[in-house]
Order: sequence, then C-alpha cells, then structure tokens
Amino acid sequence: MSAPDPRANPILLGHEAAERTLLDAIHLGRMHHAWLITGPEGIGKATLAFRFARRLLAGQAVGSGEGGSAAGTLALDPAHPVFRRVVAGGHADLLTVERAYDEKTKRRKRDIAVDDVRKINGFMALTPAEGGWRVAVVDGAEDLNQNSANALLKILEEPPSRAILILVCSAPGRLPATIRSRCRHLRLSPLSDDVMARLLAMYLPKRGQDDRDRLITLAEGSIGRALAMADEDGIAVATMVDNLLASLPDVPLSRGHDVADVLGRGETGFHLFTDQLIAGIAALVRDTVRGRADPEQQRLAALRPLEAWGELWQGLLRLQDETERFALDKRQALVSCVGMLTGRMS
Repeated sequence: MSAPDPRANPILLGHEAAERTLLDAIHLGRMHHAWLITGPEGIGKATLAFRFARRLLAGQAVGSGEGGSAAGTLALDPAHPVFRRVVAGGHADLLTVERAYDEKTKRRKRDIAVDDVRKINGFMALTPAEGGWRVAVVDGAEDLNQNSANALLKILEEPPSRAILILVCSAPGRLPATIRSRCRHLRLSPLSDDVMARLLAMYLPKRGQDDRDRLITLAEGSIGRALAMADEDGIAVATMVDNLLASLPDVPLSRGHDVADVLGRGETGFHLFTDQLIAGIAALVRDTVRGRADPEQQRLAALRPLEAWGELWQGLLRLQDETERFALDKRQALVSCVGMLTGRMS
C-alpha cells in the first residue's frame, strides 16, 4: 500500500518529543507564529503538521489544557468533524500550499509558485471563520523558488494575530536563513527499527516477516520510503543493486543495457534503482570513515579512493535530478549509471 495521506492519517509514532513541544505551546499559551518541521522524507513530518493543525482548528482555547484530542497527544478521533473536514479539504480556516499539479505533463511542477504563496497573506489576514486560528501549511517548503521564498518572508516579517504558519521541509538548507530564523524549528529524526516494525505490521500485515525486515533495512527509518518500495517491488530492485555492486570491478558495459531493459520502461524503476545505488555508496563511505565497514564494504572501498566514491555519489545525484527534472530518457540514464559505476560512460 502507499503511504497514507498526511491529511487523513490518524497514526503518528516515533515523534513523541516533538508532539509534546507542540502540546506545551498550546497549553502554556506560548504559541509561536511560525513552525518549521524538518527531517528526512517519509518519516511523518506532514502527518505531524496536519495533526497540529487539526488540534488548533478543533477550537481548544490556548492555555486551557482542554480539547478534543486524546490525553497527552495532538490526536483527534477520525470521526471528529474537524478531522473529517480537513481530510475533505473543506475547512475554511486551513490553507495548504504545495507544488501544483500540471495537467499537461501529468506531474507536479518544479517549484511552489509565488502566486500560491501570496494566497497565504490574504488568507492569514482574515478573521478566523470559526473564532479560533487560521492555519497555513506549506508542504515541501524546500521547493520554494526565490520569488516564492521572498513572498513567504514578507508574511513572516509581519505575522497576523491568531494565525499559524507551518512549514514542512526535507532540505532546510535550501531555505533562506532569513526564513529559518523566523520559525521555531522542530527537527524530526528517522524512525527507529522498532517503530518501523510496528508500522509495517499495521500497514503490510500480509507481507512476510523477512520482507518487512528487509524493508526496514532498506528504508533507513522512513516509513514512506518502505511503503513505496513495497508497492513498487523495491526489494527486487535493491537485490539487483546489491548484485551489481558485488560484481565490481568485473562488470561489462552491457550490464547497463540489461538493467535498462528491466527497469527503463516503468515509471518508478529508474528512481528506485538510483536511490538504492546512491544510498549504498553513501553507506560505504560513511561506514568506512567511521571504521564500521563490513567485509563487502571494505572490498568495495579498496577499488577506488574514498574521494572518488564521493565524486561518484555526487555524479549519480546530479544524473538522477537532471533525468527527472528535465524528463530525460531513463533507459539511457540507467546505462550511464552503470557506466559511471564501472568508470566508463557510454
């Protein structure tokens, strides 16, 4: 199954400290006007953001310590009217901004448009329709371009009363420091193996334990990534990457064409393959530097200097980004990936 939509997901595990911080802000009446929630993709940042938004919209008076959520959490019952209206996108005091969907290309646009960000200013300046808070969520704030970031900064410089801005961001380094400095920052960490195991047991009860354990290893604390891999045969792709690395240095260039034949025609194969290859190289460098490399990593590290492995990692990241950003030929990109790995380009 796919990862649950954060707007509709009642489950949040592994981020109890961040949830307590938000609850304390509500109960003590020390509500900052802007919150920046950061961490790797797929760990629950947007789920926490909408959980926080629903709690505010449920009408609890700040400082009262009362409200419609479960004790000690921000959670609302899925049957609660606010929960249902947020899921349906029908709450007048909630605005969500993210990359727009392009009907022509059938994919999301490259950036969050400045006009969409400007809507936040008018929205937050209005009196709350239901007497509580106005809440704006920017999901994927790393996708702001220069103009849209400048528009957001103007909102942060003159925040309206009774309005909360929540930024969800997987790459906070891409945000201007002037935006980061005006937000209260909540850093979420990758989920522990125990939490991942609990979530996968809930979401993938029919998958065998061996598959779930493999997904935990591959996903590196991201339940979103684990569920995407389960949907898209990611275990088979990861095995293909493992076999490719195990074959080094004796990998013929034709291997790239073999990989392209298997994966190049699908929508997700290229991204899964490059994700796993990039992650494997990152782990190789990281574990070698820390003195934790296993025998296979030690063998691979001896094939080229660590600096060269780092350059390969950067090159693969660029290739992945450019291929997806500019809709380049994924089959040729896969051939190029294998060529870069073996030191040859076709």
